[in-house]
Amino acid sequence: MMSTRRNFLKTAAIAGAGLATAPLASAAQKVPIVAPQKQRIPSKDGKIRVGFIGTGFRSQEHFNNVLSFDDAKIVAICDVSDFSLNMTKETFKRKGKELPKIYKGGEHEYEKMLANEEFDVVLIASPWEWHVPMSVAAMKAGVPYVGVEVSAANTMDECWDLVNTSEETGSQLMILENVCYRRDVMAALKMVREGLFGELIHCRCGYEHDLRAVKFNDGKSYSYVPGTELKMGPGAIGEAVWRTFHSVKRNGDLYPTHGIGPVGTWLDINRGNLFVSLSSMATKSRGLHKFIVDNGGPNHPYADIDFKLGDIVTTMINTVKGETIIVTHDTNSPRPYSLGFRLQGTEGLWYNDGDTIYIEGKSKPHQWDKSSDWFAKYDHSLWKRYGDAAQNAGHGGMDYVMMMDLFNAVRENKPVPLDCYDAAAWSAISALSEQSIANGGQLLEFPDFTRGKWINRKPSFAMEI
Repeated sequence: MMSTRRNFLKTAAIAGAGLATAPLASAAQKVPIVAPQKQRIPSKDGKIRVGFIGTGFRSQEHFNNVLSFDDAKIVAICDVSDFSLNMTKETFKRKGKELPKIYKGGEHEYEKMLANEEFDVVLIASPWEWHVPMSVAAMKAGVPYVGVEVSAANTMDECWDLVNTSEETGSQLMILENVCYRRDVMAALKMVREGLFGELIHCRCGYEHDLRAVKFNDGKSYSYVPGTELKMGPGAIGEAVWRTFHSVKRNGDLYPTHGIGPVGTWLDINRGNLFVSLSSMATKSRGLHKFIVDNGGPNHPYADIDFKLGDIVTTMINTVKGETIIVTHDTNSPRPYSLGFRLQGTEGLWYNDGDTIYIEGKSKPHQWDKSSDWFAKYDHSLWKRYGDAAQNAGHGGMDYVMMMDLFNAVRENKPVPLDCYDAAAWSAISALSEQSIANGGQLLEFPDFTRGKWINRKPSFAMEI
């Protein structure tokens, strides 16, 4: 069945045929009936009206960037956490900016904000389980542009909800995958498009980040401080309030988009190419239990928790054009941070770790060049344009470049650079990996969230300006 589907997709791609009858049609794919949108009222002062749902640590970077845009104003914000709102008040005070209207209280207070206020764009930076309900509500409320943090969705039904709602309402949904805007990643993209690597054949990526001190803290510091009390859930702050529970209940690649996002842009996924199938496996779970025992002792109440998440999750994906991808998730182990990029074609390859690159006919035979030297030469035009303004922004400036790219789409009333199909395809790795692991590494078909439109869609992300 898998081979038959792969051959069918390749034949369809070559022939340019539609895939209206593609496999995996399910109830989740049916476009839902969406309530009529409210009539939008244009902005009187011409400024971009911005709303925030979720004001925690991640949003603080977004606030810094949006507040630097002269043609934007933050109209309203919403959160259930007094800690996050107090942190936000300090941010606005430090910036010398007027505090926007605040919606707080119940978990569904964001619905009231969406009904009462007029927005041109709403940014969502909440716990993972709220990404889809909030995104769907914003699109149904008539917000023309919605930006949602990563990962965008946790289940297959949620992935389809994002696609279906965006298609039905006409609202543009952008996944806020900042690593797609990382300077070296974008230089690599430029080299890909100029043919330096030849025809691409294989990529590696992942999220390899020691998060043990993020999944637990003492309720005062974002990261765990040795010698303090271990807390998760109520009583903790930041991601320790909610993220740790995903490690308790789920076994899969819980955070794939930092790695697969850049790979998706290099391989033109959903734009002439498509993920076809996936298989995942996970190691045993040891890291979080050991961290608890090491810091809280063997009798700590958390020492009895049965963490489902394997310490290292490995996922293999292939595409309709014949490339293979390996994605690694590793957040419970002692290790330096890495996204583990490997970009390989018929004429060369780049390894992220080690600053190494090799281009046949240009590099010395069997010797690595420094990738930084190549990337300086192939610096992307977005970084040439915004690099100076991005110097003090988060994550090495890529947060600023990403937000500027989104707001340029709003300003010009054009499609977002990373859309609902990207959000669904990249996020679907989580749900599919869980299912594959639960079934002994079973090879699973990857849904076509574009419903055949991938054949004729052209690359649109980060085109040179």
